[in-house]
Amino acid sequence: MLSDGTADRFDDTPPEQPPRVKDPCVFVVIGAAGDLTKRMLTPALHNLAASGLLPERFAIVGVDRVPMTTDEFRQRIAQAIEDSEESPFDHRVWGPYEGRLHYLIGDLREKSVGQQLRALLSGVDEKSGTAGNYLFYLAIPPSLVGQTVTQLDEASLAREDGPGWRRFVIEKPLAHDADSARALNRQINSVIQEHQIYRIDHYLGKETVQNILVFRFANGILEPVWNNHYVDHVQIMVAESLGVEQRGEYYEEAGALRDMVPNHLFQLLAFTAMEPPISFEAEAVRDEKLKIFRAIRPLSHEEVLTHTVRGQYDEGLINGERVPGYRKELRVASGSNTETFAALRLHMDNWRWSGVPFYLRTGKRMPRRVTEIAIQFKRAPDILFRGTSINSTPPNLLVIHIAPEEGISLRFDAKVPGPVVRTGPVNMDFRYRDYFGTTPSTGYETLLYDCMNGDATLFQRADMVEAAWTVVTPLLDVWETLPARGFPNYAAGTWGPTEAASLMQRDSRRWRHV
Repeated sequence: MLSDGTADRFDDTPPEQPPRVKDPCVFVVIGAAGDLTKRMLTPALHNLAASGLLPERFAIVGVDRVPMTTDEFRQRIAQAIEDSEESPFDHRVWGPYEGRLHYLIGDLREKSVGQQLRALLSGVDEKSGTAGNYLFYLAIPPSLVGQTVTQLDEASLAREDGPGWRRFVIEKPLAHDADSARALNRQINSVIQEHQIYRIDHYLGKETVQNILVFRFANGILEPVWNNHYVDHVQIMVAESLGVEQRGEYYEEAGALRDMVPNHLFQLLAFTAMEPPISFEAEAVRDEKLKIFRAIRPLSHEEVLTHTVRGQYDEGLINGERVPGYRKELRVASGSNTETFAALRLHMDNWRWSGVPFYLRTGKRMPRRVTEIAIQFKRAPDILFRGTSINSTPPNLLVIHIAPEEGISLRFDAKVPGPVVRTGPVNMDFRYRDYFGTTPSTGYETLLYDCMNGDATLFQRADMVEAAWTVVTPLLDVWETLPARGFPNYAAGTWGPTEAASLMQRDSRRWRHV
């Protein structure tokens, strides 16, 4: 054991030197004055710099309508890093980069701003040696994405028809429904090519999510039982204790289903259910994820009523503090029918998972924040224990913990010591911090690093986005045609409406108790 209590796993093997980004580049943030840049992007860049994972020739250009000088922008970024809990500020690390931060006031919907940005980037290339490689991070509302890409193209900044590469990072929501997903993809792909687009989902920046593939495919004891012969069902949960905060206007348009299911939950579903790819190359992994989305059995309008549940939180207690109901939140309609909770039962029409239900649930104002994947195995036959004090044996349970604690646990039964045959549950727990320590992280470090290296493995492709929305759109159609009755139907600080429990009970199952 090491002095900090962690296991000594590496013996005398010298540590590997971390690889650096291959190409120099300019990180261009469109919407640089926004909350995402402050809370996530700049602390993540600081962490990459501290790990030696930024290019030696690197610069940052911020673009926004907010009036600000370059010096003020530099101070703002430094303050954001200092204020971040996930990025301990180190001036020795960040100092060399401060002089490479630049700011442009403007709205890229105006043609003149695109020309100003082109001139600025040309100067940055000459000064910082960034070779015309530009990574555009579109930290803007989705309604502006298509138009922004078009304006960048008109400024000769989008296409890769000269020296240097051009890459575009797009945040969710990537659409509103299946039709809008197809329309947005057509609009973007008319300007830039698919290999230039990085549709980001910050959930995939978490170590445990990335570890699912290694956990499944690098351990020979797991793959043989990872199928419908041994698995009874799978539960995927993303619960939040927070309400909608200052996002009432957005949430009124989106709701829990649009906000969480076709992106976050479906990404977790795909990693859990996909077939082994032929390699860890980006297209091989993404091909297998696409097959999962296309294998999900479509729900008829009648099945939507029996396979899905929606809810909206009322006032209640969170950590002993009384919080308002959704309809009392800022910029939310007093009679809103927007759901803040969604639960689904899905089935897949493929050989591996035929007959295995996948239960998904997500909600706001839950008792605690937790994201996990629970694989419950089929119960062992009890004939061996007839005539003993054991009435039945509980099923084995494998839980992949994603947030807030990252790790994996396995529950099985063991005999309790003594002359009488009795069993008791045993939990084997692996926690990342116990084995590998903790590293400051916002969840964006790996994703930004991959973007700069041109590795699209953890990013969604256009056909994946469209396939996911094709599954979700029938639910949206039914829910919009038949407004919810009885909203609000669960108190803040509870695990959702009673109908969600009934969804499981009809299958003689129940949600995992967290």
